Amino acid sequence: MAGYDANPFDDEEVNPFADQASRDKASGHSNYGGGAFFTTNPGSVAPASNSRLSPLPPEPVDYARGATVDIPLDSSKEFKKKERELHAKEAELKKREQELKRREDAAARAGIVIEDKNWPAFFPLIHHDIANEIPIHLQTLQYVAFSTWLGLAVCLLWNIIAVTVAWIHIDDMGIWLLAIIYFITGVPGSYVLWYRPLYRAMRTDSALKFGWFFLFYLIHIGFCIFAAVAPPMIFKGNSLTGILPAIVALTQDVLVGVFYFIGFGLYCLESVISIWVIQQVYTYFRGSGKAAEMRRDATRGVMRAAI
Repeated sequence: MAGYDANPFDDEEVNPFADQASRDKASGHSNYGGGAFFTTNPGSVAPASNSRLSPLPPEPVDYARGATVDIPLDSSKEFKKKERELHAKEAELKKREQELKRREDAAARAGIVIEDKNWPAFFPLIHHDIANEIPIHLQTLQYVAFSTWLGLAVCLLWNIIAVTVAWIHIDDMGIWLLAIIYFITGVPGSYVLWYRPLYRAMRTDSALKFGWFFLFYLIHIGFCIFAAVAPPMIFKGNSLTGILPAIVALTQDVLVGVFYFIGFGLYCLESVISIWVIQQVYTYFRGSGKAAEMRRDATRGVMRAAI
C-alpha cells in the first residue's frame, strides 16, 4: 500500500477533463459555445456590471412631425377687428352705466325714490320692503300697521261672503252690491290714503307724511268702529256685518246670524289693533321732535299766507 496515490485524479489518464480545461484556458477558448454570436477576440472585455451612468431620458414622440398647418394670412386682421368691436361695446356700456348713475343720483338729491313693485311675489302690485327700507327700531310697528291694512282687506272680504249668504237667504241683491263697492274702494283707498304715507314717513322721517297718515288713519278707525256696530244709517243696514245686523239676522236665519257675528268680531279686532298702532306712531312722532317741526311749518305757512 506504500506505493498507492491518495489522489487518483492527479493522473492525466484518470482526469482528462482537467488537462482539456487547462489547454482551453491557455489557448483563450471557453467551454461555452456562443453559436453565431460567439466572439473569438481574446482582447474583448465584458461590460461592467456596476456602471454608474444613468440612462438617457426618453425622447418625446412627435406625431405631427412633418405635418403642415394652414394659417390664414388675414387672421390677425380679423382678430384686431373683433377686438376693436369689443372695446367699442365696452365703452358704450360704461357710458350708459355712468348716465344711469347720474340720473339716479339726481333723483336721490331731488328726493325722488324709484320704487319697483315687488309685493305680492306671485303678482307684484305694490312696492314693499320693510326689512331693507325701514329703520330697524321701527320695523315692528310698520309690520303691525301693515297687518291692519291686510286686516281691513280680510274684514271687507268676509263682509262680502256674509252679505252673499244673507242675500241668498233673507235679503235682496242691493246689500251685496254695496258690499262689493266697500271692498273695491276700501282696500286700494286705504293703501293710498294712509298706509303708503305711513311707509314713506317711516322711511324718510317726513313730518308732512306723518300728518297725512294721522288724518286718514283716524277715518279708518272710525269706519271700523262704525262697521262693528253697523247702525241702520248712512249705509244700508245689512250691508255691513256689525252687531246690530247680526242680532236681527240671527232671529231670521241662524246661519246668516253666525256669519254676521264672525264679521262683527273681525271689525272689533281690527279696531283695537288700529288704535294701538296710532298710539305708537304718535308716541314716536312726538318723541322724535316731528310734532314741533310740523307746528313750526304750519305757523310759517300761515304767516306767508297772511303776508
